[in-house]
Amino acid sequence: MRTVEEHQAVVAGLLRPLPEEEVLLADAHGRVLARDVAAAVALPGFDNSAMDGYAARWSDVATAVDAPVRLPVADDIPAGRTSIVPLAAGTVQRIMTGAPLPAGADVVIPVELTDAGTDVVEIRDVLPAGSHLRTAGEDIAAGAVALTAGSPLGAAQLGLAAAVGVTSLPVRRRPRVLVLSTGSELVAPGRPLLPGQIYESNSHLLAAAVEEAGGVARRLHFVPDDVDQFLATVRSELAGADLLITSGGVSAGAYEVVKDAFRELGTVEFGKVAMQPGGPQGAGTVDGVPVVTLPGNPVSSFVSFEVFVRPALRRALGHACPDRLHAPARLSGALRSPAGRRQFLRGRYDGGTVSQVGGPGSHLVAHLARANCLVVVREDVTELPDGAEVDVVLIEGALQ
Repeated sequence: MRTVEEHQAVVAGLLRPLPEEEVLLADAHGRVLARDVAAAVALPGFDNSAMDGYAARWSDVATAVDAPVRLPVADDIPAGRTSIVPLAAGTVQRIMTGAPLPAGADVVIPVELTDAGTDVVEIRDVLPAGSHLRTAGEDIAAGAVALTAGSPLGAAQLGLAAAVGVTSLPVRRRPRVLVLSTGSELVAPGRPLLPGQIYESNSHLLAAAVEEAGGVARRLHFVPDDVDQFLATVRSELAGADLLITSGGVSAGAYEVVKDAFRELGTVEFGKVAMQPGGPQGAGTVDGVPVVTLPGNPVSSFVSFEVFVRPALRRALGHACPDRLHAPARLSGALRSPAGRRQFLRGRYDGGTVSQVGGPGSHLVAHLARANCLVVVREDVTELPDGAEVDVVLIEGALQ
């Protein structure tokens, strides 16, 4: 029986780093940067004002701390103006936030400390020299690394890229992932159910999980428990795929179509992993395409994807931090766990406390949908009291 870490290494070893492609900023949201990107310009690109007020020479206004100072307003500088007259001694220039600072100015007096005059202004107080000035390059210098390889490109990163003059970004191509559920008992949602049939849900669950991890998922029509039909369906769809994920058909019983079909090829290895849920696992290649086979129970399939497939996909995408965030939490109730297996319980994390959601059963989909974390219980722990500290893996919504 493999440990969790051993199977993680097997799955991670199947996926190579994805090739690089250049995309426009408008298409880069959610992608992962493939290499460092330098700033084409400095930020700020010029000395400018941090306040609406008056650009002044500090030596001309220093006495305002004792008594108001009146000075002529020699010019107006709105944001966006490109021709700036140097500041003459004994004058001020009215200036807006972000507008270029005139040569000779070494302080900006906020309008709130004046009478807001437009021809002559009365300055009623003064601040130290250098106040409310933004100097060129204080945020980032031209040529400096603005974004580092492995960074996920969110709103802030794309805003920075645009601000430093970048129009396109090098990113890793999104992995193309096929998702296939198996089972003669499966019926498409919405169709009438006969006794013994259930609605097929795993392909929807896994396709969404692939997309959330950064991949492009394509759901294959689920197939019945027939080895020949299963292999024919798989092989007809593999061209151009980076990964095939199957669910179901990998346990120890009869009619395990995935295991039976892939064992004939000799390129996919099956075994058990010391975890619950999600013990039966498989990984290998089919016609040179990486394949990961997951258990068929929905919770087992979800947990297996989170533990093995998601981090592997994100590593292939070049994520600097491919794993989910972990956090310590206090249990709101006692729990039990099987010896020798790492338990991944569904939980609800809130402000440093976690409560178990439902039982350990791998069929409890409704409880899974209410969880926002996985509670990790080590293999050597069989009981934990109320208030014990545990490790939780935060999934979508846990920090909202």
